[in-house]
Amino acid sequence: MTRFVNNTKTAILLGAMFGIILAIGSAFGQQGLIMAFVLGGAGTFISFFFSDKIALAAMRGQEVDEKTAPDLHRMIQRLSQNAGLPMPRVYICPHEAPNAFATGRNPKNAAVAVTRGALQVLSYEELEGVMAHELAHVKNRDTLISAVAATIAGALNMLGWIAMFGGGRRDVHPLVMIGMIILAPIAAAIIQMAISRSREFVADADGAAIAGTPHGLMNALQKLDSYAKRVPMQGETSTQSHMFIVQPLAATGNSLSKLFSTHPPTADRIAKLRQLA
Repeated sequence: MTRFVNNTKTAILLGAMFGIILAIGSAFGQQGLIMAFVLGGAGTFISFFFSDKIALAAMRGQEVDEKTAPDLHRMIQRLSQNAGLPMPRVYICPHEAPNAFATGRNPKNAAVAVTRGALQVLSYEELEGVMAHELAHVKNRDTLISAVAATIAGALNMLGWIAMFGGGRRDVHPLVMIGMIILAPIAAAIIQMAISRSREFVADADGAAIAGTPHGLMNALQKLDSYAKRVPMQGETSTQSHMFIVQPLAATGNSLSKLFSTHPPTADRIAKLRQLA
């Protein structure tokens, strides 16, 4: 039921983003709307097909195999079999901040990565829960969903630029145009963050099923969230934070930070996993 609700929520949020474009499209004219989709789509195309290389390079990931990291490799191989997935490429990133992520446009081109800090602070069961969560992202093709959301958000941002440089219709009040320029990208960003948060709940539940128990992931999330408040992720940017299992710089408790957070509160994630237990 949790998976169905969150998948439905994702579809509704994507529909809402399309709705924003349709609602403001007439103010920018048909040509401007087409241009925004073309440019936004081109950027997303590059990001989608090269996202794995970009992410791994940014994190200085080093590929490992059964010889260089036998325990980790065997763990992921077994979890991949549990999930019915082909074996992904495995990377270790030389960062002290404990975290992990998955990347790649589909299961055949997937890679999973874990930081050196995570290998040091997580127990075997906790690490197993984390890697199962990342494999759930691969199985659910969350990279594709993120790319679709990024395409729409990019189109909305482009509409704002077109309006700024005279692409809007002349019969639209200037204040209305300014409001659209400012609010449309903000609305797109909020919806994009909401989609990311929704997918985390699904990956938690599916990851628990892949690992065979939610306990390892529950304990890992609590530990990783604690470290995220104290150990910064070197080189991490806001454009990358959505791909990690926990937000690298944990959000504060205020409502605004939660609104723009790429992850749901860790306490909520643990509570849902506890229900599975």
